[in-house]
Parts: sequence; C-alpha cells; structure tokens
Amino acid sequence: MTRVWQWNRPVTVREVLEDLQQERSIAYTTVMTVMDNLHQKGWVRREVDGRAYRYTAVSTRAAYAAALMNEAWSRSDNPAAALVAFFGMMSAEQREALQDAMRVVQPKLSGAAGPPPGGQAAEPSGEQTAGQAAEQTGAATGEPTGEPTGEPAGEAAGDPVDGTGPGAGR
Repeated sequence: MTRVWQWNRPVTVREVLEDLQQERSIAYTTVMTVMDNLHQKGWVRREVDGRAYRYTAVSTRAAYAAALMNEAWSRSDNPAAALVAFFGMMSAEQREALQDAMRVVQPKLSGAAGPPPGGQAAEPSGEQTAGQAAEQTGAATGEPTGEPTGEPAGEAAGDPVDGTGPGAGR
C-alpha cells in the first residue's frame, strides 16, 4: 500500500515491482498476489488496462491511520484514560498538529461558521496543515469522501501497508 499511496495515481503490478526491485529482489508473482489480496480486501480498486490491471487506493494513508486510531480508542474500557496516555506519548510536533486539527474541527463541533473562539487559526507549521488534511478527507466541508472508515469489506484485513498481518493470505 505504501507504494500505491506514494505514487498517488493508478499503478500496475509491473510499476510496483520495478520500484520495489530498487531496494530488494522480489518476484513479479509475489507483487501480483499482494495487489490481488489488497483488491479482494477492498483496499484498492482495479481496472483493466490492456493485458494488465491498474490499481488505485480506495483510501488515503491519513484516513487509514485515523481509522486505526479510532478502532484502538473505541476498544478501550476507559477511553478518557487511553486519550490521556496517548497525549502523554506525543512529541511537541504531534501536539502542535493536534492543536491545528482541533482549530479545524472546533467550529464544526460548536456549530459555528468561521474562526474558532479566541481568534484566527495558527499559521501552518508542517508539510501539510490539519486543514489541508481535513480538506483531503472531506472533514472540513462535511462532504462524504467515499473512503472506508474502518476495516474494509467487514473483515479483518491485516496491515495494508505491507500486506501482512492477521488477515494476510486469506
């Protein structure tokens, strides 16, 4: 999945293979099997292009990470304590990103349109602001994104990043 997310366009097995072979030796059939597994699990969609398929990610990497965090948090028997522990593990950069994200969602949560109470949102500090990330996922506009919000196709999908995990090989 990492390669599909990095390319951010429809890719063929051959393209992923050639990209991976720059780092290590890997067989075409291995890449083809992983891509097919990702398709069957709902992480990528594919369309025929000549004699090959072109694979496209169904979800962004950010949406996948958000779904993982939501799933872990929802399984806690004490969600408040889990959040306190999670916040305690955050770096200064992560806390700043959290504050940026809260500035984006606060008006939506309070039902107000416009800047959050207390003034303007902070200037962007990283490669992508929380607002930009929210716009990509539809969170800033409230529009549906068509992205999965949990495990795809109602099954344990394993780790789509590398095609391993409890659901791999099913």
